[in-house]
Amino acid sequence: MRVIPVIDLKGGVAVHAVRGDRERYRPLRSRIAAGSDPLEVARAVRQRFGLDELYVADLDAIAGGPGHPGTVAALAGEARLMVDAGAAEAAAVARLLALGAAHVIVGTESLPGAEAFARLRSELPDAPLVLSLDLRGGQVLSADPALVALDPAGALARLADAGAREAIVIDLARVGSGEGPDVALLGALRTRVPDVALLAGGGVRHAADLRALAEAGVVGALVATALHGGAIAPDELRALG
Repeated sequence: MRVIPVIDLKGGVAVHAVRGDRERYRPLRSRIAAGSDPLEVARAVRQRFGLDELYVADLDAIAGGPGHPGTVAALAGEARLMVDAGAAEAAAVARLLALGAAHVIVGTESLPGAEAFARLRSELPDAPLVLSLDLRGGQVLSADPALVALDPAGALARLADAGAREAIVIDLARVGSGEGPDVALLGALRTRVPDVALLAGGGVRHAADLRALAEAGVVGALVATALHGGAIAPDELRALG
């Protein structure tokens, strides 16, 4: 089970994400890091938990702004970085890779449709792309009505046909909510679309959630609040293997 700490980046600082209501996000308050400087947060997490991956969502870039490429490049020097900066075209993916990103996240929230993902795969056949199946309350988030009309499994299957081989499944309504991950949904997706490796995005409360996800066939999980709030201890992560 890969445990991947998360930094949500907004206004140049790490923020606490709750239910996808981005206008209300506030600077992160952590038990393991002093302040909300993204580099200090990344270093504190790595020092405490020994994790070598990091997921960063550049929320300003996702919203259509210039984002924080300097911060993304600096974070890429701290860990193997997965970054979502709203990239949906080959040039944007290439820029993130040039900053040092190990993987570029392509979210359905930013993606015009399945054909756009297939085009990315064709134009950048060797690029380390990871799909993000973005949901809110179980509903697919996309500008493409054809994807929105599908249930999550149908949308994932269509994007698998377009070339997706690894996908984060993130329901924004669960992020930072304390409700726990939707293990049943992830298990169903694993069964219906077995060729796509799944990572759970958000909602993890404690180590028992991580064990339940692993039993459902999920290969990894994005975790933030449970790490910063102390609900998951380093020895519990080591026990997961």
